[in-house]
Amino acid sequence: MAAGGGSPSIVEYFGGEDGYRCGYCRSDTGNLSHGMWAHSMTVQDYQDLIDRGWRRSGKYVYKPIMNQTCCPQYTIRCQALHFQASKSHKKVLKKMLKFISKGDVSKVANEEEPMDSHIEDVATCDFPYRSESQVSQSDLTPLAVDHTERVEDEDKDSGETKEEGNVQKVESDSAQICTDKDTAVPAEPSHSAKAVHAPPKPGKGADLSKPLCRKAKDIRKERKLQKLLQNQMGTVEGSQLQGDQAFLLQNSKSKTNQPKNIEDFVFVPLPDDARHKLEVRLVPVSFEDPQFKSSFNQSATLFAKYQMSVHKDTPSDCGENEFTRFLCDSPLEAEHAPDGPECGYGSFHQQYWLDGKIIAVGVIDILPYCVSSVYLYYDPDFSFLSLGVYSALREIAFTRQLHEKAPDLSFYYMGFYIHSCPKMRYKGQYRPSDLLCPETYVWTPIEQCLPLLEHSKYSRFNQDGKAVDEGRLKELGRVRVLHKRTVMPYSVYKKRRKGPSDEASVQQYASLVGQTCSERMLLFRS
Repeated sequence: MAAGGGSPSIVEYFGGEDGYRCGYCRSDTGNLSHGMWAHSMTVQDYQDLIDRGWRRSGKYVYKPIMNQTCCPQYTIRCQALHFQASKSHKKVLKKMLKFISKGDVSKVANEEEPMDSHIEDVATCDFPYRSESQVSQSDLTPLAVDHTERVEDEDKDSGETKEEGNVQKVESDSAQICTDKDTAVPAEPSHSAKAVHAPPKPGKGADLSKPLCRKAKDIRKERKLQKLLQNQMGTVEGSQLQGDQAFLLQNSKSKTNQPKNIEDFVFVPLPDDARHKLEVRLVPVSFEDPQFKSSFNQSATLFAKYQMSVHKDTPSDCGENEFTRFLCDSPLEAEHAPDGPECGYGSFHQQYWLDGKIIAVGVIDILPYCVSSVYLYYDPDFSFLSLGVYSALREIAFTRQLHEKAPDLSFYYMGFYIHSCPKMRYKGQYRPSDLLCPETYVWTPIEQCLPLLEHSKYSRFNQDGKAVDEGRLKELGRVRVLHKRTVMPYSVYKKRRKGPSDEASVQQYASLVGQTCSERMLLFRS
């Protein structure tokens, strides 16, 4: 999906936060991050930002200062199309099936809930409020694009001085702001940055760059099935279905003597006399949506119950205002694309309704290349169902479902992996998964990262010493700025600005978001 139509992202950069309390090691000031307030954000910009280590909490978007923060937080993604459920994952899925069909509530002894919520975000509840923007909405409405001192990509004129004062008015409903000729052609999207694959050392497990080993009998069966399908559907291009299509086709058919996948557990038909009814509803996060509006009170009450029971919050910590700011306010602009999922892109609540009552809500962002998990809260009375693990598996299945309509969407992002906090290592159990290199922003299979993290809590994963951040800032003058309701390149703004220079702050912002985003997003300057 190309970055395009609609309004551009508008952000206000706050710089490096003072140290704040860490929810993992309990340090009072050890948690360090850069932050910005997103007044609005396109799904493509947010996708590119999370592929550079950023993450949102409400409208606050933050990036841990990885080599300084007490508990480095590495972006983790699961390769949803190739996901293999573990024995413990299957146990959770079977437990839910038994409960729905027979009402069986037998608890496994010492049952642990490793993914009881995406717990790292609980620690981030505090700082959005301290850094909330005070800018009025009218200041954020661009009226004009300043085309003076055009910054060209390739054939730059050697002359330094250009015409001044050619300010072009832009109609308020026009999309010209984000498609003016100053905008550079976006660099290769960060999701296509090559993952680093090296053969595993002896005894270090399977090579994830190669397909799983399979029995000859199973391969013959699959070939037979493909021939049958080709006869039924007419000739499929080539003699075999390719890549991920073949994988999903193979997984969608029942297979004897082959491990079951999540779909076999999640989409299984239930008996007519099933004791319970579980319905999963995807609701856009918008007070204009009737389903979101009608379920808001029930959802907010459930959030408060969960926070007080599981995270020991006080009632004032988890009231309706806190719930709205943390889990309902999203900067993401809803977007529909012809090659995108039917539900569109944006922020959603995935509500789990059991017998007409909400028992869990997974907060997710649907982005061009992934489903990004934001948070989960559930009814503690149903903790015996391991709803944290169950919802994560449902979200992986949902990602695979969306992929059928939106081929680029094939990953499930689980937020941050924190190796220095043993409680947070469970995310590495959703395999195959990759961690993001904090220096070059390439994805690296988690198996190759773990030995490095055992040695040091901060690590560069890309072992090519010469590799650099391909999306790094190259031209500060091209950074787009919104100043006095006029959009202009930083090179123009710099000449017009009165008062002390803010170049160091703009330079830091642009180097953290990367050249592509810095040329698409509007950096608000007062």
